[in-house]
Amino acid sequence: MIPNILFAGRLNREYILPVEGTPILDRAGGSPLYAAGAAAVWEKEIALLARVGEDYPRQWFENFKQYQINIEGIQIIPGSLDLRSFRAYSEERELARSNPVRHFAQRELSFPKALLGYRPPEKREKFKVERHPATPLVTEIPADYLQSKALHIAPLDFKSQGQLLTAFRAASANIITLDPLPQYMNPSRRQDLHLFLDGLTAFMPSEEELRQLFWGETHDLWEMAEELGDFGSQLILIKRGKAGQLLYDAQAKKRWELPAYASRVADPTGAGDAFCGGFLAGFQQTEDPLRAAAQGNVSASLSMEGSGPFYPTEVLPGLAQARLEAMIGMIREI
Repeated sequence: MIPNILFAGRLNREYILPVEGTPILDRAGGSPLYAAGAAAVWEKEIALLARVGEDYPRQWFENFKQYQINIEGIQIIPGSLDLRSFRAYSEERELARSNPVRHFAQRELSFPKALLGYRPPEKREKFKVERHPATPLVTEIPADYLQSKALHIAPLDFKSQGQLLTAFRAASANIITLDPLPQYMNPSRRQDLHLFLDGLTAFMPSEEELRQLFWGETHDLWEMAEELGDFGSQLILIKRGKAGQLLYDAQAKKRWELPAYASRVADPTGAGDAFCGGFLAGFQQTEDPLRAAAQGNVSASLSMEGSGPFYPTEVLPGLAQARLEAMIGMIREI
């Protein structure tokens, strides 16, 4: 199968203490899965490119296929892989990822044995500079995947993202979007981003990552977007959480502001990834950046109202389209 859109990145096994409700213990997650789940609202020919260990639950693969997600690109490598990811949300919905023992104790909950010995990925020193074994390899990309119409590369180490970009550019992929890893978004690496952005369809950092990249130089987000646009990316999309998104079209020299669609927040996990997935689905269908950004915005709003990567596909029929039309009317050109 040649998928219309492909999502590459690292899958994980989620352990979440939500704002309210029961704990989520060992559920399929990860940036590419949240992006794919959101894209599935708008598009049905979707595939994943990832790696997991032999201990990854096989039933989850069957669940992916139920949502018409092609899993041929998920490589199962010998042995087990620690894919655990812990998150806890406060009443203010602020994210905490470290010390799960403390968070369970504060809520007077029994600590799950499955989290014994857990350390946040950013605390695992050897993976700060080395490729994580769950990172997809270019040598394992199915031949059909290289013919995909569109690719989104979720946050990975700098070298791995560069290798994926090189492989798909060599295969003449027309639409490629990229979400950077926070660890390399700093001033000393900014010029290195030329390698990524030259010819890229859309660069999709968060506001926090972008401010980190331009630390000490400017506070103007549009000025930052313009400089990155000069690096060669057609579009710069800045994810701003509750403030919505900013869209800069480097070719047309136009700016737009999208407010966050007002929605109930049950679980904000993966909302930024959902935006990326909705955007890619829309752009590969229409090549209209404004409509695609609106689809990403709506996808994020749907994702937060429930829990899990595929919640956006389970909402009432017609809801996504209705929100899309409403959102298009709320976009403001700057």
